[in-house]
Amino acid sequence: MDAVDHGILDILRADSRTSIREVAERLGISRASAYARVKRLVDTKVIRGFTIDVDPAALGLGLPAYVHVRIKQNTWKSFRKKAWALEEAAHVALVAGDFDCVILVRARDAEHLRELVLERIQALPEVVATQTVLVFEEHVGQG
Repeated sequence: MDAVDHGILDILRADSRTSIREVAERLGISRASAYARVKRLVDTKVIRGFTIDVDPAALGLGLPAYVHVRIKQNTWKSFRKKAWALEEAAHVALVAGDFDCVILVRARDAEHLRELVLERIQALPEVVATQTVLVFEEHVGQG
């Protein structure tokens, strides 16, 4: 990867809908070269996909929280599958430290979060303990 490839990534990270023509113009390369480079970045899985950034608050999910979860040994795969099945789960990770997993959840309000953690997550047979951390402010990407 060279400076042009990094430039392409920077442009597409800021707005994945940027046209190949505009990418080429901004980087001073031909459209054919820009197209070929983007295709190569996709084919080699450097670019894993093109997505949209949806404001969770606009969907009524304005209360984010990290739920730290301690699980029983050898239950990660089954727990991960169940955690991802939660519609409120935005990110699920296996981590090192006092807890085994972290789930970023997005809830409507405190009552919704309480129900999610106490009645659904803690009810999973793999779960030994949880700790919930409220998020007061978020900054995603380059902001």
